[in-house]
Formats: sequence, structure tokens, C-alpha cells
Amino acid sequence: MMLFIIVKKSTLVYVTIGIILLCALAAAAYHYIDDVSEAFSRDEILSVIQQMFDIRNKAILEKDSEVLKSLYDTKKRYGMWAYEHEVKKMKYLHQWSEKQGIRFTHIHSDITIRYIKEKGAGITANLIVSTTYRYQYKNETYGANDFRIGTYHSIDLVPKSGKTLEKHHQINEEVLLKQEEWIIVKEWYKDPFADSLHLDSIKSEDIKTHILSRGPRDFSEISVRRMAAVEYADQYCGAANDRQTGYQYNKKYKDYNPLGGDCANFASQILFEGGKFKKTRQWNYVKDGSKAWVNAHAFKSYMLYSGRASKIAYGTYNKVYKASYQLLPGDFIAYEKKGKVTHISVVTGADSKGYALVNCHNVDRYRVPWDLGWSDKGIKFWLVRVHY
Repeated sequence: MMLFIIVKKSTLVYVTIGIILLCALAAAAYHYIDDVSEAFSRDEILSVIQQMFDIRNKAILEKDSEVLKSLYDTKKRYGMWAYEHEVKKMKYLHQWSEKQGIRFTHIHSDITIRYIKEKGAGITANLIVSTTYRYQYKNETYGANDFRIGTYHSIDLVPKSGKTLEKHHQINEEVLLKQEEWIIVKEWYKDPFADSLHLDSIKSEDIKTHILSRGPRDFSEISVRRMAAVEYADQYCGAANDRQTGYQYNKKYKDYNPLGGDCANFASQILFEGGKFKKTRQWNYVKDGSKAWVNAHAFKSYMLYSGRASKIAYGTYNKVYKASYQLLPGDFIAYEKKGKVTHISVVTGADSKGYALVNCHNVDRYRVPWDLGWSDKGIKFWLVRVHY
């Protein structure tokens, strides 16, 4: 009895110590995140970053590389690299819009700060950025089409004055709210267009003529299982979703982005959770996913060889874009580079010209034109009908 009491008291002591340590760590973490707020509030920093993204989006829309350049410290290597990449992205978007027969009319980024900390004379911020792109076909005078792309950014900013955070704050408090007093010295994010920066190699005039000749498609008669698959794809598209969802993936499943990519895992979830396909020995998820569940190439092969899906078309963009109009919500597209499928997206709808739209993870996409970021001559596409 005495031994029991001693053990119980000892346990109580350890629990108490553990609680104290956890509280100390939590306090330290809280202080770490809020260190910057002694000089700047979170809202002030968000305001500066939001203004920068607004200026950048407008410059991309208007093809203004000089305004883009003004946001970056191009005297620094990382600042120059970040600027040059945005210029490449700007050129690609406008090349793609010409191929597509559309004009972008609006780009807006909704920014969420995950954390902030001081870094040298400035700050580093980790961001979730959900960007909405609006476009209109050139032969349409009504309506518009929207899609969203979600990205995760690490961005370093410094005051242009070169002052430290604290000194900068003390000298002129008003300057904190002015974007033009800050400059980007480094930025990293996984670019959704990085796999397709050579669109000039595609014969776009015939493609544009074909796309502009099309009309809207009616999906009101698709099956309940297909509709449920689309609903799941919309709900869990991560950073491409809206703020109300918290930009979350389904927490029942591991996020494989740090391990190489989550696109096949998400496609498998869509077919299982939404489409009600039963798991099998080859295609399964318990605490981890099987190869066919999480690997893009294995997922495509399993779906085709198991008879759960069949090929609509295969080849370069020039060869398959006409066949893409056969895709239905709930079908999928596999993107192949150098003989290996590296990405999977799931069809979730079509725009005002019937052009297929997709959702995916890595990079997160919501109702994005299926080839945007992929229409390079070195990429081949598997357009796949799923048998619900």
C-alpha cells in the first residue's frame, strides 16, 4: 500500500514537471512567433504583404515587368532569382491565354500568415496564398470563368532604409503601413507553372480556333457517385479552397507532400471517399497508402489494368486536346514526363467553352483548366475514363 502511494506521488511529480515544461515551451513558442510584434503587429505585416501581392498580380495582368522589378532587391542573388521567375510566369500565363483564346481580367491573392519571425534586419514570413484567376473568352461578351490555385510561400522582407526592425519602428511609425518602404530579398514557393515554360513550341492558332468554336457542357445527368467524387475534391483541395475551409486536407490521411507529392493520395481519396470505390489488396490505405494509392505512375497503371478505368486518349497536348472534351467530372488525367507519370488531377467540371477543369494537390488546384501549367511539348497526357 505504501509502495502504491509512493509511486502515485512520484507520478504526480513527473506529471507536474511535464506540465510546467509544456507551459514553458508553449510560452517560448508564443514569444517566438510574437517577437516581431514588439516592432510590428501581425496585421501591419499582413497589410504590407497583401499590398505587395496586389501590385504583383496587377503587374502580371498588365505585363509590366518594371513594376514587378520594383518589388525585389535585384542587387541580391535571391532577389534577382525571385524576380526573374515571376517574369517567366507572367510570360507563360499570357502565352497560354493566347493559345486558349482568353484574356485574364482579374487576379487576386487571399493571404494567410502561418508564422512570422525576425531575420537579420527584416522578417521572414510563411504564408498560405489562395489566388483566384478570372478569365473571359475573346468571342464572349458575357460571363466569366474563375479558378483558384493554392501555394505555400516563404518570403523574406527588409525595410528599404536598411534599418533594423526596432530602429525602423522607432524612427517612423507611419512607414510601417507603406508597402513601398519594404522590398523582397528572397521568396520560395512551388510554382504551379514550372513544368510548362515552353508553350511557344505549341501551334496555338488551330487550337485557339477549335476551343473558341465550342460551347458549354451539361453535366446534370452524371451519376451520383461522380457528383460525390467532385464534392469531395472541392472540399479538400487545400490551399486552393476558400478561407472558410481553413485550407485543410482531410486529416484522416497523411500529407505526402513532404515525401514527394500528395496528388495520387488525393485522387485515391476522391475515388474512395467520394466515388465509393472499394479498397483492394493493391489499392489500399490503413496507416499508410499502398504504392498504387500514393504513387502517381502506379495509380494510373492500377486503375487501367484493374478495369476500373480505361484510356480515352494518350499523347502530347496537340494530339489529345480535342479528345479532352470527352472527359467527365470524376475522370482523371495523368501527366507523364520522360516516360513516367509524375502527376494526377481529377476532373471536376468544365468552363463556358466546355474546357475540362481539374482539382489536385501539389500544387493545390480548384477548377483549373486541365493543361494550365502542363501544356509543354515534352509532356504527354493520359486522359482516363473512370468506370463508376
